[in-house]
Amino acid sequence: GVRISPPMNENPTTEHDPIAPHGGVLVDRTTPEGEREARLRDAEKLPALTLHTREISDLELIAVGAFSPLRGFMGRADYESVVARGRLADGLPWTIPVTLSATTDEAAKMAEGSDVALTHPDGFVMGLLHLREKFAWDREREADHVYRTRDRAHPAVAYMFGEMGDVLLGGDVTLLRATPPAFPAHARTPAQTRALFRERGWKRIVAFQTRNPVHRAHEYIQKCALEICDGLLLHPIVGFTKDDDIPAPVRMRCYEVLLENYYPADRVVLSTLPAAMRYGGPKEAIFHALVRKNYGCTHFIVGRDHAGVGTYYGTYDAQKMFDAYEPAELGITPLRFDNTFFCRRCGGMASLKTCSHPPTEHATLSGTKVRELLRAGQAPPPEFSRLEVANVLIDAMRAS
Repeated sequence: GVRISPPMNENPTTEHDPIAPHGGVLVDRTTPEGEREARLRDAEKLPALTLHTREISDLELIAVGAFSPLRGFMGRADYESVVARGRLADGLPWTIPVTLSATTDEAAKMAEGSDVALTHPDGFVMGLLHLREKFAWDREREADHVYRTRDRAHPAVAYMFGEMGDVLLGGDVTLLRATPPAFPAHARTPAQTRALFRERGWKRIVAFQTRNPVHRAHEYIQKCALEICDGLLLHPIVGFTKDDDIPAPVRMRCYEVLLENYYPADRVVLSTLPAAMRYGGPKEAIFHALVRKNYGCTHFIVGRDHAGVGTYYGTYDAQKMFDAYEPAELGITPLRFDNTFFCRRCGGMASLKTCSHPPTEHATLSGTKVRELLRAGQAPPPEFSRLEVANVLIDAMRAS
């Protein structure tokens, strides 16, 4: 787990930040403006590798420190350790392999110890890989240990078997040119969210991970968390998601109308996370928490089936996963929430932890039922969804 490259323009966080980044230093692998053109010209002469969608977002997130302490794509020691025991080679908790792959033919053109140009599918150079090692990997083993399944219907397993080459390339990266952010008004790096939290004087900041519109159940959980924290980072994933997930622009509009009408403006920050979903359930829940720690959060909401897909993971497996680590080594506090709903007898939002009434009193709707209502131009009941959010979704379905 030795990380050998020289620090570039790294910003040790100030002692005023409520929480240190994972590993202690916020990594910065971006290129100063003045050096960019010359480095891009040099990169044109190097062997090149075209990145997939997921690798593009990984590169950009490594570069801004969202994946601290990673300074590049994993080498063999870190990769093997993460797959086998959910830790980097030096023992630091880390649960999701962040890897760059190449075909055997591509890898043959690259020499360990030299640089490789990382290019966007549109042809322009995005960054450099300072190639330290090339190594073979075992897809089945990663599928078993990280995702708990070899089923190709699982998005991450499908990606491993369908998109990735047989050789992994390990080494630090340098980002030369980022892709334009999808939602510029809400795009912030970890250094920027940390600065914002400092400016607002927040000491306890809770993050909420989402890839869906926020319904009343989520709103209730977020507001419970806000009762014990100074601020909420609503941090939707806007990178690669499944085809049947609601498109990011529609979801962002849902968050905006909800925050405009139902949240105190000075206690919430809506900011995007341009990460790719792995749908890795429990392992991804830990990963999501560590990433939010890098963004400056002290607490992280873990609901039911966090980052799950299909029926691969138990409802509360993600919450249990946090017990596999010492709280101090994770350094971010999970807030574990039960399934929440509107209870007619209680007359308000509740969960199985707080409500004694039978399920017949609970206003719950399946995702399928909600989609049927929205398609028919009808808002779900107010106990389930705010009207403003329902209207955004109805408009989007009409337009599609």
